[in-house]
Amino acid sequence: METLAIISGGIIGAAILMYVVLDGFDLGVGILFPFAPDEKARDTMINSVAPVWDGNETWLVLGGGGLLVFFPTAYSIALPAFYLPIMAMLFALIFRGVTFEFRHQAHTSAHLWNRSFFWGSLVAAFAQGVLLGALVQGVHVEGLRYAGGMFDWLSPFSILTGIGVVAGYGLLGATWVIYKTEGEIQDWARRAAIVLGGGTMIAMAAVSVMTPLMRPMIAERWFGGINLVYFAPVPLLTGALAVWLFYSILSKRELAPFLSAVGLFMLGFLGLAISLYPNIIPPSVPVWDVVAPRSSVIFALIGVAVVLPMVLIYTVYAYSVFHGKASAKGGYAHHEHE
Repeated sequence: METLAIISGGIIGAAILMYVVLDGFDLGVGILFPFAPDEKARDTMINSVAPVWDGNETWLVLGGGGLLVFFPTAYSIALPAFYLPIMAMLFALIFRGVTFEFRHQAHTSAHLWNRSFFWGSLVAAFAQGVLLGALVQGVHVEGLRYAGGMFDWLSPFSILTGIGVVAGYGLLGATWVIYKTEGEIQDWARRAAIVLGGGTMIAMAAVSVMTPLMRPMIAERWFGGINLVYFAPVPLLTGALAVWLFYSILSKRELAPFLSAVGLFMLGFLGLAISLYPNIIPPSVPVWDVVAPRSSVIFALIGVAVVLPMVLIYTVYAYSVFHGKASAKGGYAHHEHE
């Protein structure tokens, strides 16, 4: 069962990573919305994500649904522990989805839907960051039941991670706009990416310092014995990728800044996995203690084997069809990119 538990946990982790990267950039576009140069720029920005945003959120369904199917006990612990930020995130995502449909038809009320798009994106991103921080700092569990309070998730650390995720998503959004636009809006997005890139790196550094200080077990995982050598490539690659991010922005490359930002998120996710493994609910609930019965896991894995390739094919197809530059009027002008 340990092998099945690790495979199941890997699937959920991969789905969450895909969600963070894909929905992260369109949440980032929403976070940047009020600061765009003008209404034409906002039209271009929303058109750059309109064809793919709903498909991006499919990965959240797979991650959350997979947790319920593969690890129902962990789900029963996490839901009461994080009920308020989870509900805030879901309502914000729903509100933002409504904005996509109504803003296109609005005329006199367009400014209200612009604000709605911003606030829905901001609240969803901040709530996801708070969830991350609350998970890392640990959950009070007794007898595989949540034994904490309603607001245990709220702490200076979780607020810091919330702000960090907002900055990180904003960076993804800015680099996406660099890739998908040209001219004045692209120049504006480059300036925004420099600021947000700096904020993201400061937040990542602060979290990286605070986490081992807050949790001695994590400090031992990273710095104990030979582990210091094994895991050293993660922070070193993160630093190198940060340098490449700023260089690619300043040298006016188009695709490279976005790929660099995605790489930073992937390395951050890898660092989180190293810190928390094998616990699905830190600090004391490993994956093999809460995995579903063997027959249920095998049945669910068969379903994932059928559904996951279809989702991947759809995702690749959607991005290949809409791979060109976005315009304010909708549609895409196809150009070759680096």
